[in-house]
Amino acid sequence: MNPRLTQQTLASLLSQFPAVVLLGPRQAGKTTLALAEAGQRADALYLDLELPSAQRQLDDPEAFLLTHTNRLVILDEVQRIPELFAVLRGVIDIRRRAGEAAGQFLLLGSASGVLLQQASESLAGRIAQVELTPFQAREVLPADAVSAGLNALWARGGFPLSWLATDDAASLRWRDAFISTYLERDIPALGPRIPATTLRRLWTMLAHSQGGLLNQSQLAASLAISGQTVARYIDLLCDLMLVRRLPAWHGNVGKRLVRSPKIYVRDSGLTHALLGLANLEAVLAHPIAGASWEGFVIEQLLAAAPTAEASFYRTSHGAEADLVLNFRNGETWVVEIKRSSAPAVSKGFHSAASDVGATRKLVLAPVSASYPMRDGIEVMNPLTAARLLAA
Repeated sequence: MNPRLTQQTLASLLSQFPAVVLLGPRQAGKTTLALAEAGQRADALYLDLELPSAQRQLDDPEAFLLTHTNRLVILDEVQRIPELFAVLRGVIDIRRRAGEAAGQFLLLGSASGVLLQQASESLAGRIAQVELTPFQAREVLPADAVSAGLNALWARGGFPLSWLATDDAASLRWRDAFISTYLERDIPALGPRIPATTLRRLWTMLAHSQGGLLNQSQLAASLAISGQTVARYIDLLCDLMLVRRLPAWHGNVGKRLVRSPKIYVRDSGLTHALLGLANLEAVLAHPIAGASWEGFVIEQLLAAAPTAEASFYRTSHGAEADLVLNFRNGETWVVEIKRSSAPAVSKGFHSAASDVGATRKLVLAPVSASYPMRDGIEVMNPLTAARLLAA
């Protein structure tokens, strides 16, 4: 990872906003980044709200926080005390009137829905948000890395302790333990009473159907629970930034469009661990390889372009694009993702590009160098595309 770049971004936000919320799944590196920022300041105060001792200090949160004016207060796992947000608004305004315009609070959280709802309701205009994903290819691989580096990151996923493990077996052990800890400790600590075995089965089924259309009724029948319960469990996994629902593109093109979202386990290493795939060779031999690669590439692109509106396009007649990116400047990119080093596109991709009004057409594949195809299509490596988007 390029920690200095990420830390610079964080420091820049803290110089502009009274509060910054740093979102990301557990073990993605939020605390490491926050403590690195704290190390640059003599006035930082760090509280881990998972610890009872830290929670006790906030029995009277307003009084406690106002005794630490002129300091950056870092609150880790802040979703554990959601009532703090209402207090933070008043404290921020008091500190503003005392001359502290920015850099008052850094909030870390691993449950995006809780945090964003509370922040939008209580801290509108006072807070900025940034998501810290697991390692992305452009952060950990050199610019000239192509096949071997991408394959290694794809197989292990981007969680730091998985990626940096001494060997594939150690990486898989870490991911297995991560999954068990989430199911048995972290999710129950958030409040939902969900049987760990049921949630594990659902998570594993989502891994098996990686990149497929979400069929809640089918999942419900397989798990012997209601469709509403399945929806609630998937909402939770999305809220924890472990699963992504990619919406279908919607527009008036006079064609019958697929409306169901696609579903992805966001980290490819977790996908492979849920399926018991120990290394790259096992992944490549499994039927999920193509869909897993697709999900991996999509995560690289969306992390590089977090403000883009992302969707996929599919009609009942076969027109399809794996990813459609709509940008605020009016541009629309359509993306086809291939595992082949000699990719070809179908007629359906051309139709999709025309239907959505694409201004740029990309085919992403593990190629060593970018090259053009007919009809203005560009073929490039996913790492090249991610760097292009990030720039």
